[in-house]
Amino acid sequence: MNQFLSSILLLMFATNSFSQNAVSLVPKTPSKAPDYFCTWNIQGYVCNFKSTAGNRQEMTENNMFGNGEYQNWVTFFPKIREDLIFVMDDSWDIPIAEISKDGPTFGLTELNQERFPSYTGNPAERLTKLVDAVKAKGWKGLGGWICAQEAPVVGNVNSEEYWTKRLKDANEAGFAYWKVDWGKQSRNLEWRKTMTKLGRTYAPNLVIEHAFNGTPLEFSDTYRTYDVENVIAQPVTIQRISELLKYKPQGQAKGIINCEDEPYIAAGLGCAIGIMRYPFADNIPNGATDYVFPAAGRNIKHRLDEVTRAVRWHRIAEPFGVGSDIYSVDTAILKDYWVLGERETWNKAHKPGDTLRENAPARVSRGLPLAKVLNPSPNQPFVLSSLYPNGAVAIATIGRGINREYITQRIKVEQEIQNIDNPIGIFGDYDTLTLILPKKIKASEYEVLGQDLASDKASVITKGILFKENKIIISGEIIRKIGLAEASKNDISDPGLVLKFNRKNK
Repeated sequence: MNQFLSSILLLMFATNSFSQNAVSLVPKTPSKAPDYFCTWNIQGYVCNFKSTAGNRQEMTENNMFGNGEYQNWVTFFPKIREDLIFVMDDSWDIPIAEISKDGPTFGLTELNQERFPSYTGNPAERLTKLVDAVKAKGWKGLGGWICAQEAPVVGNVNSEEYWTKRLKDANEAGFAYWKVDWGKQSRNLEWRKTMTKLGRTYAPNLVIEHAFNGTPLEFSDTYRTYDVENVIAQPVTIQRISELLKYKPQGQAKGIINCEDEPYIAAGLGCAIGIMRYPFADNIPNGATDYVFPAAGRNIKHRLDEVTRAVRWHRIAEPFGVGSDIYSVDTAILKDYWVLGERETWNKAHKPGDTLRENAPARVSRGLPLAKVLNPSPNQPFVLSSLYPNGAVAIATIGRGINREYITQRIKVEQEIQNIDNPIGIFGDYDTLTLILPKKIKASEYEVLGQDLASDKASVITKGILFKENKIIISGEIIRKIGLAEASKNDISDPGLVLKFNRKNK
């Protein structure tokens, strides 16, 4: 009888364990966040970054859908493709032979038939067919780079009529994103504001992204923090975000910051992501160093898992606009510097041997008090934290570029939060992370689930979490074990995981 009961209990335990482990903390439903993959850098890669004009010539149907060695871009990011908009960069709408940015068709915003010969019909019909083809490959939608001007080739036109026509075409086609960049009107706030207003009228589902000067954030759906040199990108991006948090959206503006290809910064500060990296690792086709994503420092092209983790975090907690939360920017500044080697930047103004210096606040938070670093040092990471509108919390440590080394120092971090009712995202590396609550909490009342955000399966990790009065202490070992559980071969991304504290039934 005892053996029988023992067998039954063992079977029940095994079944319960399997059931718990089969649960996913990451929803299956794709994110609604305006995250995207942008083609500009992969355009440069396939032409060996020979010139800006060369980049432009690579934005073609063949490269997007072809079967060549460096083609078929629509097959990138299979695990998160349904969460991402595929954004065609400069230039999908001009003739291939037009290489100067002063050319007459920049700003035309009509799918070029020479570049995309399979997609026929009038402008709206051509675009519709391409949207359908991209979505058939699993992407959430299709978007495009927009030159901030009316194309000179059409002559003297009424600006509002010009953009109304193109917005109607975009709406008819189901086009998802306009990345409005440089052009004759790029710094004309009224022009950008009018485009946004027209977009809300004639293409209400189209996300219109702006850039330059910060002020457009007040009327934008999304605002891009803009280009960076990747060996020193993190402090630049953190500094730019900290300067943008002061803005207040007007009217229907969403005011979401897009921090480009910094996924863990995006998670830590509630931003959208504009992916620029790609899965062609190491050197460019001619054998030279990829100077946009050099192996020196972070070696970003070997950090694709962090993209997956941050994008999937947006299934749990969507990026949110400025002006809706209390924010804090540390007065303490961390100073990064990078001594350039050969082919480590796309910026021709910087030469090998130059020292790039960038500073940023040591800590930034949105909706939460600044995190505390218990063992500060000159090389400590940046610490970012946010309370999302749905109650989820994200905490991220961001490494440092010092001299010619990328440093991810493990530190002891404390973060005050109000409760543990909602998911908690943890990004980066730690010695320990301590969550401090307003009142005491008992371990016996909770089951703790943890999951690599790149995984589809959670684990019960209650025994690995220390409850001590009003503190919950998570060791760096647990963060690495869970947050790297689904790590891809040769990927060097820092951990990224989600925790869920489930209250036990009494």
